[in-house]
Amino acid sequence: MKLGFIGTGNMASAIIGGILGKNKVKQKDIIGSALTTKSRQRVKDKFGIEVTDSNLEVVEKARIIFLAVKPQLYNEVIKEIRDKIKEEQIIVTIAAGKSLQWLEEKFHKKQKIVRTMPNTPALVGEGMTVATMNEQITREEEGIILDLLQSFGKVEVIPESLMDAVVPVSGSSPAYVFMLIEAMADSAVYSGVPREQAYRLAAQAVLGSAKMILESNRHPGDLKDMVCSPGGATIASVRTLEERGFRSAIIEAMQTCEAKCKNL
Repeated sequence: MKLGFIGTGNMASAIIGGILGKNKVKQKDIIGSALTTKSRQRVKDKFGIEVTDSNLEVVEKARIIFLAVKPQLYNEVIKEIRDKIKEEQIIVTIAAGKSLQWLEEKFHKKQKIVRTMPNTPALVGEGMTVATMNEQITREEEGIILDLLQSFGKVEVIPESLMDAVVPVSGSSPAYVFMLIEAMADSAVYSGVPREQAYRLAAQAVLGSAKMILESNRHPGDLKDMVCSPGGATIASVRTLEERGFRSAIIEAMQTCEAKCKNL
């Protein structure tokens, strides 16, 4: 089974690294295309895969093709490759805002399409990917795709109607978390903690907190209450966050993200 990547940027690299790391396919069974020599050479040196400057060569050689270019380039790339795509080939997209219907219309046929939204923690094997598939994908093919996606993190299959809603909570959310960690570290530095140590303290606290939610099956609010001793420092800081509209700011930011996705 040959895999092809049109686009070899960070997300493509994360996917390729996960797939090779879990021995899902061999290096010789992956081909990637990119516009720049630098990008092609980078993935060739890092992963030892075949590279090319031709998207059509990827289509010619691969059974499963990941469209790993920016959303604004999808129209151009699909127009270039659609006449060469065969019925049995599977297209996997990673772009926000491009619905299955839009994709089928651009391919001018009922192509096998899997729409996914991974996130950047896939780079360290802790990605969260959501996926939805059109009716042309068989149960066997679904299993193959999910197995590949699980090589770099967790996967949830959802109805397409929820795709734009989950982009803010999984696809874009690492940006909010990075901002939170940076702000926590800045406060620690202001109080005298060395910068690198402050980043480690904040990042590990976020990592551990997330793991508690996933492994304890307890409500986040319940876990928060565990930390908030009566009359203590934590509940005082929680009060300040509530006064400053912490929750509302997160919700409004995510709603803005969802609205943007619908208009890409």
